Amino acid sequence: MEIENQIKNAAKTLVETLTQRGERLTCAESLTGGLVAATIVSVPGASNTFFQGLVTYQDQAKEQLLDIPHSVIAGHGAISSQTAELMARGAASKGHANMALATTGNAGPSAAEGKAVGLVFTSVYYNGKCKVTQHHYTGERNSIRMQTLLSVLEEAVSML
Repeated sequence: MEIENQIKNAAKTLVETLTQRGERLTCAESLTGGLVAATIVSVPGASNTFFQGLVTYQDQAKEQLLDIPHSVIAGHGAISSQTAELMARGAASKGHANMALATTGNAGPSAAEGKAVGLVFTSVYYNGKCKVTQHHYTGERNSIRMQTLLSVLEEAVSML
């Protein structure tokens, strides 16, 4: 229950702060598959700041919806710091947003792109600055996804 409360509190703080500042929020998700957007919109008043969430699960979606060059994904993989940063920047650009959150990684059950289960990259773009964080999580698939959700929300709050 502890992680759920942490997630709820981080989302509430994020929504309230961005709303007070009159700023726009968007996200681009891969391994979290919409959890970030769903968590944000569960906060009352989210419509005052949240513009859109893009679930770009497959590589082609990242390229088409976020304008990530094919060469980046081909060269570094979808599970990379480069892709995570471009996901956040692309989401911010497409949504004309002050802040964009992005998640990409491997939640399992097996290695992908030759990268271990639990390797995750989160990225937060805020008013021109972009921070990417690499994580190594353990646990089953949904646990990794929830840990990723908490991390990206807490990283966003820390950039405010």
